[in-house]
Amino acid sequence: MSTVSPSTTLRDLSGLDNRPARLSDSVLIMIDFQNTYRTGVMALDGAEEALAAGARLLARARAAGTPVVHVLNDGGEGTPYDIRAQIGEISDEVAPVEGEAVVVKQVPNAFHATELEKALTDLGAAPGSGKDLVLAGFMTHMCISYTAQGAFNLGYRSTVVAETTATRALPGPDGTVLPAAALQSAALTTVADLFGVVVATVDDIPA
Repeated sequence: MSTVSPSTTLRDLSGLDNRPARLSDSVLIMIDFQNTYRTGVMALDGAEEALAAGARLLARARAAGTPVVHVLNDGGEGTPYDIRAQIGEISDEVAPVEGEAVVVKQVPNAFHATELEKALTDLGAAPGSGKDLVLAGFMTHMCISYTAQGAFNLGYRSTVVAETTATRALPGPDGTVLPAAALQSAALTTVADLFGVVVATVDDIPA
């Protein structure tokens, strides 16, 4: 039986830095840690574990004096993403505190038609500033992946913390259900191919 060797990533081919971001040189972006994903139709596999990891990462960032930006998705009144209702609020475990920016978005890429880039610039983290981004949140195959891509396109260097992310099983085009674990792995692999560095745990982010 023949074996297939892993291909070289686009990051490697491009000579990009694969070292994880340091909290002291970064801004933490907490993406869509909303109650939306903890219950009901949008409940994610591993959401509670990812939320707990996100809370640990947030506590580390705050202790280190790392700037934090919270992002949440507004899907409109009556939807699972209704930010005016409890279902769409940021979960209490990772709720913003005074002085932390909050950015509202309506599409998966948190940079598209939002105030995120301005918020980062105000924190001294404009593209090309040398400040990295650390990304955490939901869903891995959507807002994490597309925000990592958006950051890359703007010239940012991002690190995604895998244990703070989660997704859900979905039907493929042929009707076969793709398990959440497979989609999670594929999404993180896509990010790591080009758009950013991926680390497994909160502890893999150096201070």
